[in-house]
Amino acid sequence: MKPLHRHLVNTSRKVLCTAALAASLTTAAVATTPSTADAGESEPSPDSPQATDRGDARLDLPAPVADPQVPPTTTAPGGASGIPGTALDAYKRAELSVAAALPGCKLPWQLLAGIGRVESVHASGYGLKPDGSTDKPIRGPRLDGNGFAEVRDTDQGEWDADTSYDRAVGPMQFIPSTWKKWGADGNGDTKRDPNNIYDAALGAGLYLCAGDRDLSDPAALDRAILSYNNSREYVNTVLGYMKQYKDGGVSEIPNPPVGNYPTPPVTGTLPTPTPPRQPVTRPTPNPTPAPSKPATPTTPTKPTTPPAEPSKPTTPTTPTTPTTPTTPTTPPAATLAKVELVGASGITAEAGSAFTAAPKVKALLSDGKPAKNQVVVFVVGDDTTGATRFGTSDSLVVRTDDQGIAAAPGLKAGLKAGTFTLRATAYGSVNEYTVTFKGTVTAAPVVLARKGTEQLDVVVGKSLTGVELFATAAGQPVTGLKTTAGLVEKDEAGKWQPVKPEAAAKGPYFKGGKDGAEKLTVIEPAATGADGKLVLPELFTAPETLPGTYHLRILTAEGVALVLEVKVTAAPAPQA
Repeated sequence: MKPLHRHLVNTSRKVLCTAALAASLTTAAVATTPSTADAGESEPSPDSPQATDRGDARLDLPAPVADPQVPPTTTAPGGASGIPGTALDAYKRAELSVAAALPGCKLPWQLLAGIGRVESVHASGYGLKPDGSTDKPIRGPRLDGNGFAEVRDTDQGEWDADTSYDRAVGPMQFIPSTWKKWGADGNGDTKRDPNNIYDAALGAGLYLCAGDRDLSDPAALDRAILSYNNSREYVNTVLGYMKQYKDGGVSEIPNPPVGNYPTPPVTGTLPTPTPPRQPVTRPTPNPTPAPSKPATPTTPTKPTTPPAEPSKPTTPTTPTTPTTPTTPTTPPAATLAKVELVGASGITAEAGSAFTAAPKVKALLSDGKPAKNQVVVFVVGDDTTGATRFGTSDSLVVRTDDQGIAAAPGLKAGLKAGTFTLRATAYGSVNEYTVTFKGTVTAAPVVLARKGTEQLDVVVGKSLTGVELFATAAGQPVTGLKTTAGLVEKDEAGKWQPVKPEAAAKGPYFKGGKDGAEKLTVIEPAATGADGKLVLPELFTAPETLPGTYHLRILTAEGVALVLEVKVTAAPAPQA
C-alpha cells in the first residue's frame, strides 16, 4: 500500500499524494512534522493507543446546536442534518484526498463526519473558524487512569498542554502519539495541527485507511472504527451517524460561535443518531368545478333563399402531416478538460533557499472557461536535491482561483545541487490532467570560516597547530569537502598567487615526503567531517625563517578561498 501520507508527502511520502492531495490535502495540502507512517504501514489495531478509553471532547450543547435540522432546499431533502460549513468542507476534502491517493480504500466523508460528531460535535461550541482552527483548544479528559485509560505524556505538552499525562486533542480527538505518526496537512499551510479540523480530518482518513483497508467491506470498516476507539457502542454510534448523513442528507450551516458550554458529566453514554425524517407529502385537493350559468336562448334566424344553382364540389386537398415539436436539449455541464503551465516549465533555486516565484498552472473547462475552485495536487518527485519540500512535505494541494490559476507557494530547495520534477495534477470526474515542471537546484556557495578570532602568531623555530575551519553551505555543514592549504603572496596586480617552492627555505612550511623531510608550501588537508570541520596541518618554522607577516590560503576546487594572516616573530634573545 502507499498510504495517503506517503503518496501525499512522497507520491505525503511514496497521508496529502499525486492522488492524496487531490482533495484537500490541502485544498490548498499535505504538516508540522512529516507523518512517519510509511508505505506498507500495518493497520492500527484495537489495542493501539488511539483506541483506548480516552473519553471525548463533546460539550453539553443545546439540541439546536448539537443536531441542527435544516429546511428543505434544492440540494438537501427535508429533515437533512446540518453540519458546520468548515467541518463539512474538511470531511469532503479529506475524502477527495484519500480517494486520489488510495482509491482502494473507498473512504466516505460521512464516516469522518460520524467520528467528528461523536468526538467533538464537529468542533461546535469551540468557535470553529473558516481556516479550520478554533477559538478555544479542544482537549479531552486527562488520561491519568481516573475514569479513563492511563496514558503518560508523549508530546511534552506540545498539543495537550499537559506534561504528565496525555489528552486526546482536536476535533477528531487524536492521542498525541497517534498524531505524531498519522498527522497530516489538510489545508496547505505546511503545518500538521491536530486542533485544525482540515488537518485532523485528513489524518483520521489516513489512519482509517492504513493496512490496505477497503472500507466498502463491512468487516474492514468495523476493524477501522474499532482501531479508532475499541468500543462496540462507539462503532455502532459512528455507523449510525454515517447512515444518518448518507440517507437523510446533509446541508451546510454556519459555523456555531464559541460558547461557554459545560462539559457533560462522565456517564459513558454516547449520543444517539437521529433517523432521517421523511418529508410529509399531502395529497393535492381537486377543486370542485363551479356551476355553469344557463345559456341565454337565441333568436331563431330567418330562412335563407336557396341558391339558384348548386355549387360544384371543390377538390379535396391532401392533409399535411403534423410536425413533432422538438424537445429543447440541455447542454451538458462543462467538465475539466485541460491543465496548462503558467510561465516557464523550468524552476531554479539555490540549495537551501526558497523558490522566489511560486509555480503556477491554469485549469480550463470543456467550454474554454476557467475551472474555478478546482483541486490541484503538486508533488515533488525524482528528487536528487536532498529533499526539496513544501515546508516539511513533498506535496501540496491547492484550489484554483476565479481565473482557474493554482499557485504552489512555499517550495524550498534541498541542500544539495541536483534536479527534481514537480507534477501538478488536477482530477476531473472522469480523467486527470498533469503537467510537469523541471526543477533545478544549484549548489549554494561554500563559506569557509575560521574558529576563533585571535591573531595567528608563531615564534621562529616553533610551529602553529590547532587551527580549525568550518565549511558551510546554506547554513548547513559541508561534509567531505576537499581543499588545499598554501602560502600565497600578492602579485603586482594585487591578486593572490602561490609562493615559489624555494620560499620554504626562508618562510613557514608544511612537512611532506618521506619522514616529513620535505618542506612544502602547499598541502592537501583531510576532507571536512560530518560537522564541516577542517583542521589545518601543522605549519612549521625553522631557525632560519625570517620574521614577518605571511599569508595562508585555504582554497576549494570551486574557487572559494579563505586567506589567513600568520605573523612570525623573532625568538626572544637569550638572557645573559
